[in-house]
Amino acid sequence: MGKLDKKVALISGSGRGIGRALALKLASDGAKIVVNDLDDAPAAEVVAAIKAAGGDAVACVGNVTAPDFGERFVQTALDTFGGLDIIVNNAGYTRDGVIQKQTDEQFQAMLDVHVVAPFRILRAASEYLRVQAKVEAAEGREVIRKVVNISSMAGTHGNAGQINYSSAKAALVGMTKTMSKEWGRYKVCVNCVAFGFIETRLTKAMDNPETKIEIEGKAIQAGVPGAVLENLKHMVPLGRAGHAEEAAGGVYLMCIPESDYISGQVLIVGGGISI
Repeated sequence: MGKLDKKVALISGSGRGIGRALALKLASDGAKIVVNDLDDAPAAEVVAAIKAAGGDAVACVGNVTAPDFGERFVQTALDTFGGLDIIVNNAGYTRDGVIQKQTDEQFQAMLDVHVVAPFRILRAASEYLRVQAKVEAAEGREVIRKVVNISSMAGTHGNAGQINYSSAKAALVGMTKTMSKEWGRYKVCVNCVAFGFIETRLTKAMDNPETKIEIEGKAIQAGVPGAVLENLKHMVPLGRAGHAEEAAGGVYLMCIPESDYISGQVLIVGGGISI
């Protein structure tokens, strides 16, 4: 018996990187996973990997910023697995630049993917959670569900050159604390995990081809300047960047029964960084 047997988890942005690692980890502990990615191939690969290991998963491909995505994401879980227990708002990317060089579109893009999309997903889930909590209370049962919003130390501490990203990630902290108060009566624990320097394609050097990503036909340059990358490594007390599996481990802690009385909190997964 896994700790998450019979649980159903939505994980946005789970075709690659940290999201992929988390999907595999939750599935290995018994959860059924709705995998999401912008592209078909990464999502299909994760679903296949989960099934090959004896788990169960389904893909819900698409851009989380689409107005109808939240409803479609939640409905995929309900139609396929008949329930919903864990929501992880993980999808996102960076579009860095100092304020004088940022356009309105560049700033808004970060709000759309990191704030508006999670809001729509949680709003889409609200009716199911409300009704289920009422039914379970009438039956004398307490079923604890989990929401984990993925923030960043850019949002908790600020980061030069990321006013759009840091503003959006800071907003997720406020969303987390508000929803923990709104949904406590529904027995939903809402927490936030803020990552520090984690090795993903978005934190590679900008001259690495992997940092060029495409979103609905638009080429986006992500990544980190090489000099900044070296400085970041020296700032981490543990002396290195975190791996995707280690980042996923921090989220996992907020999904398992051991965290059933933890809500409204921000967990920093940063190898000891505190400034």
